Amino acid sequence: MSPSSSPWSLSLVFLLGVASQGISCPSRCSCQYLEVNCTGQQLQEFPVDIPLDTRQLILAANNVSYLPAVELSFLADLVYLDCRKNLLGDDLDFTFIGVARLVYLDLSFNNLTQVTFSTFSHLLSLVVLKISDNPNLVAIEKDAFANNTWLRHLDVSRTGLTFLDTSTVRDLPNLRLLGLRDNLWHCNCSFLDFITWMMESDVHFPDADNITCYTPAELRALRMPAAEAQLHFSCLTQLHKQDYVFLGLVGFCIFLAGTMAAWLAGVCAVIYEAHTSKGEEEEEEEEEEDTSWGQIAPGRAPAPPAGGAVRGRPRPRPGSPLSPAPSRCAPAAPRRVRVSAGRGARGCARGRLVLMENAVDTSQPGEAAGEGGSRASRLGRARPAFVALLARRAEFTSANPVRIHAWGCARSLNALC
Repeated sequence: MSPSSSPWSLSLVFLLGVASQGISCPSRCSCQYLEVNCTGQQLQEFPVDIPLDTRQLILAANNVSYLPAVELSFLADLVYLDCRKNLLGDDLDFTFIGVARLVYLDLSFNNLTQVTFSTFSHLLSLVVLKISDNPNLVAIEKDAFANNTWLRHLDVSRTGLTFLDTSTVRDLPNLRLLGLRDNLWHCNCSFLDFITWMMESDVHFPDADNITCYTPAELRALRMPAAEAQLHFSCLTQLHKQDYVFLGLVGFCIFLAGTMAAWLAGVCAVIYEAHTSKGEEEEEEEEEEDTSWGQIAPGRAPAPPAGGAVRGRPRPRPGSPLSPAPSRCAPAAPRRVRVSAGRGARGCARGRLVLMENAVDTSQPGEAAGEGGSRASRLGRARPAFVALLARRAEFTSANPVRIHAWGCARSLNALC
């Protein structure tokens, strides 16, 4: 070999050594192109020396109880991981943080006890997830698969699950197959929503005849369609304690609202009635005030005192302004005459006096025969009687004394006649 070819020989030897190290395979495992298969090798721990470019890793039928997150994170290109029939427990949170490209994951036939949000939250590309045949798996959190939006195949058959929240699987937009058979489903009113979703969903349920209720005893071994009918009848027509409390609160609120409305309506009615009655009373008082001044019963007027004077007032002379006019007042049937005083007397100015003309009987002995006497003689006797009545009225209303200007009122009477 020439000296010029020696560098190329050394480079080739170095590359072959690196290649031999890159294709190293774990003991008791078989390695092919991008695949490592360690099935049934009774491995107690996760194998070491796995090629970094491995795309498919099969660890089925071993005794592995722990998956180290650091070693898995070196397998950044891993898309297929089969760990069925091992002893993996409940410490899987954040285990798959470094294998974000994982598409297929099989954890069936292990000892899983629960699935939380942190268990598979970093597997954003996961399409197939099998966690069946974990008899100790009793709980799956509501948002356990919230980040696994590409999940199409989910198998939770033959586990210890008794309940599964509807939103856990309903919010998976690409879910096409869901395995639920041979679980210990507790078919109560809380599980009714999930059963209803099963009946209305387009998701395929393999071996649906074996999806049955385990409890309560009256629904044991009953398939989901029949259980749905039973639960609809028992749950939707039955009221629980909180339902009665709610109905009681609603009834109390309605009663309180009705009472307040009736009270407000009564207050408004009382105010309106008081306002209208007050107006009516004012009108009645005005009418009574108009008719109460000087109400005189029919009869004979009292005779004037001797001398023709009333309380020191001189009798009007003939021909004075208070003398009767030539016209005559007909002594007909009783008729009310309203007398309004001017500015003279205070009593005549405030009130209205209603008189009965027949209060004075003009038929006196000694008068001329014929028409019953002249108008002057009748008014002459009427004026003293009228003045006397006014005086009696003033004495009666002592609380509001009235000063009577006899001649002014008589002038008003003379004018009306």
